[in-house]
Amino acid sequence: MGKPTGFLEFKRKEAKGRAIKKRILDYQEFHTLQPQEAYSQQAARCMDCGVAFCHAGAWVDGTSIGCPLHNLIPETNDLVYRGKLETAYLRLRKTHPFPEFTGRVCPALCEGSCTLGEHELPVTIKEIEHLLDEYAAEHGLIQPRQVAWRSGRKVAVVGSGPAGLACADRLNQLGESVTIFERADRPGGLLMYGIPNMKLDKSIVARRVEILHAEGIDFELGAEVGRAVPLQRLLDEFDAIVLCGGATVPRMLNVPGADLAGVSGAVSYLTNATRSLIDETYQGDKDLDAAGKDVIIVGGGDTGNDCVATAIRQGAKSITQFEIVAKPVEQRAADNPWPLWPRVFKTDYGQLEAISVFGSDPREFETSIVEITGKAGHVSGIKSMRYKNFQPIAGTEQKRPAGLILIAMGFLGPEKTLIEGLNLQTDARSNIATAPGRYATSLKSVFAAGDMRRGQSLVVWALMEGRQCAEEVHAYLGK
Repeated sequence: MGKPTGFLEFKRKEAKGRAIKKRILDYQEFHTLQPQEAYSQQAARCMDCGVAFCHAGAWVDGTSIGCPLHNLIPETNDLVYRGKLETAYLRLRKTHPFPEFTGRVCPALCEGSCTLGEHELPVTIKEIEHLLDEYAAEHGLIQPRQVAWRSGRKVAVVGSGPAGLACADRLNQLGESVTIFERADRPGGLLMYGIPNMKLDKSIVARRVEILHAEGIDFELGAEVGRAVPLQRLLDEFDAIVLCGGATVPRMLNVPGADLAGVSGAVSYLTNATRSLIDETYQGDKDLDAAGKDVIIVGGGDTGNDCVATAIRQGAKSITQFEIVAKPVEQRAADNPWPLWPRVFKTDYGQLEAISVFGSDPREFETSIVEITGKAGHVSGIKSMRYKNFQPIAGTEQKRPAGLILIAMGFLGPEKTLIEGLNLQTDARSNIATAPGRYATSLKSVFAAGDMRRGQSLVVWALMEGRQCAEEVHAYLGK
C-alpha cells in the first residue's frame, strides 16, 4: 500500500468527459482522461484492504461481487501511485486479455465491491484501467507476442465477440492453432456492432484484432457456421470446436402492431448505425434512422442507454425510454449490502445527453407499450400504460406519437442453428448445457463459452469465460 492515509486525504475525482454540446455532434469517444499525475492521487485512495473484494469475481444471490477476471487491483493501484505505469500495465495484463475494452465499456463491478465504497465513493478503478491502456498504446507496449511452441493441434472458435477473442487469445498463447469463424464482415461481434462508436471506437477493436492476427490467429469473415460454412467441415478439420456465438435472440414485445416497419430490436438498430458510420458502401436501413422521429425505447440497461445516445446523434425529434420496473433507490437498500453490486439509481452518458438536449430525463419508470399503431405499414404511434409490480394499472392509457420503436428488453438465448446442427443439450433457459463450472458440451470435442453458455451477461464475464474455457480445451487436447 503506497500511501496508508491516501483514502483520508483525497476525494474521488473523475474525468469530466467531452462537453455534451460538442460530443453529440459526432461519434467520437466521449471518454477523456485526467493528467497522469492526477491518477497518482486517485490510486493512493486504494486501501489495500486486509480482505479485498474488488477482485473477488464471485456470483452471489444473482449478483456480482468484484471483477470476474480477478485483476490484481490493489497491486496495480500501488504501482500507479508510485508512477510505475509500465509495470502497472504489465501487472494488469497478467489477468486481463483486453483492458482497452473494459476500461471503456465495463460497468466496473470492481468499484461496486470496493471497500472504500462502503462509506465513501469507490476508487476510480475503471478510469485507471483506461489510463493504463492509453499509456501502453502511447509508449508502444501493445505489441504482438511471439508464440514459442506449437502443438500441431487445431481449434475452431465460432464467434469473435469478447468470449471468442479471449478464448482464441489464450489458446494461441498455449500453443494451439486457432481459426475464428465470424459471420459478420468485421471481427469483434458485440464489441464491433453492438456497442456504439462513441463508447468504444472501432479502431480500438481493429487494433486488437490486428495484433491477434499477427500473433498467429486466423480469421474467416462472412463465415456463418451451419450455413455458409458446413458444420461437418469443422468436425473434420479441427481437433476441438468452441462455440462463442452469444445470446442473440432478442426478447421482443408481444403487442398488437409489433410487426410494423420501424419496430426493431435494439442491437439491430445499433448495428445499422455503426455499419452506416464505418462502411462507406453500406446503404443502411432508413426505417432504423432516428432523424426527425419521435423515438420510443423500451427497456433500460446499457443497451437502452446506448440507443438514447445514438438517437440523439441521428437527430431524433424526441426520445422517451420506458422501463417497466420501479425507479431504483438512491442509496443501497438493506437487502443489497456491500460488497454486492449496488442496485441504485444512476444516470448514464446517454441519459445525461438527453437531459442536456431535451431538458428532462427520457426515462419513465413503471411504464410500457400495450399497443402499436401504424400508417401504410409503418409505426406512427403507441398506447402506453402505467404498471405496478409488473401489472397494468387500469385507466392509465396514454396515446403518443412514435416514428421509431427500439426494443432493449434483453435476450432469450442463443440461436438454434449450431445447437440443433450438433444436437447439443440445452439448459432450462435454452443456453448450451455444460457441467457446473465447466465448458465441455454434451458432444465430445465441442465446448461453449460466454453468453451462449451463461446467458446474456457483461463483456467482462465473457472475457473470463473465454479464458477459462481455453484452459479446459487445452487440457482436453493434451490428454
